[in-house]
Amino acid sequence: MKVDLHTHILPERWPDLRERYGDPRFPHVEHYAPCCARVFIDGEGVREISENLWSPVKRVEECRACGVTLQVLSTMPAMFSYWANAQDAHDLARMLNDHLAGVVRDHPTHFAALGTLPLQDAALAVRELERCVKELRLPGVQIGTNVNGRNLDDAALFPVFEAAQELGAAVFVHPWEMLGRERTSKYWLGWLVGMPAETALAIGSVIFGGVLERLPRLRIGFAHGGGAFPVTIGRIEHGFKVRPDLCAVQNPVNPRDYLGRFYVDSLVHDAVALRHLIGLIGAERIALGSDYPFRLGEERAGSLIESMTDLSQAVRDRLLFRTAMEFLGLEADE
Repeated sequence: MKVDLHTHILPERWPDLRERYGDPRFPHVEHYAPCCARVFIDGEGVREISENLWSPVKRVEECRACGVTLQVLSTMPAMFSYWANAQDAHDLARMLNDHLAGVVRDHPTHFAALGTLPLQDAALAVRELERCVKELRLPGVQIGTNVNGRNLDDAALFPVFEAAQELGAAVFVHPWEMLGRERTSKYWLGWLVGMPAETALAIGSVIFGGVLERLPRLRIGFAHGGGAFPVTIGRIEHGFKVRPDLCAVQNPVNPRDYLGRFYVDSLVHDAVALRHLIGLIGAERIALGSDYPFRLGEERAGSLIESMTDLSQAVRDRLLFRTAMEFLGLEADE
């Protein structure tokens, strides 16, 4: 088995959100050739997309080609729209979640899905989280690393995490609106450097902010191997020890104690980095993730894991499917 925890999907077409909500910043899609389209935001083309981003049939075909048993679908982070009016963002989240649930319903042996939430309003976010789990039968949600510059330890977001723990919903955190954007526009550095830093900031926030301490049963995972956090844990722990007056202001627990308390995906593009990650947090907390179908992802899901011949079969199984199934709260026969 292979379970790919980190993949993205969009509807083939959606209403003109600029007209629906009266704001030009909402994404829209223009199909300009068979199987080809562009996503525009505020008049600027931000991404070329092809049919494997919207066609379940094409996705199933490509899954079979690389041996993926189950893809876990989530929306493209540009659709989060946390900056928007909360009611509009809630309406959009419902639309996207209905689409996700519909794809799973039509192809239940090939796909699971993580919903999206209007995090700029915690009450609406909790309401939509409950709908995702109870009505749409989704195992969890995908959220961004910050909400309009507020980190994930922000008190306004705690009720969402609290509800996720109560509902048994998995929370997968994906970087977006990366810090330092004004200095990372060249050389694609926003994606190469900004994303790992943004993810490390999110992990540090939930640790130092006491989110994991207060919610010990919360299943939370982070994209891209946890970003820069795994290679900076030594510095983070040292800072905690020498300047507790600055670091331990909300949580007195050593940050290293949380290694193994959260999940990450395997998308690190480097065998040395993946071995370090396994040694640091254990294969029990690392799930296959490819970022399909985007170019910065792994072209053939699981190829890095499969290339590491020194891994035992038990570790390989953990990385390829068992950890993802546990994170999602699913059994293999489901």
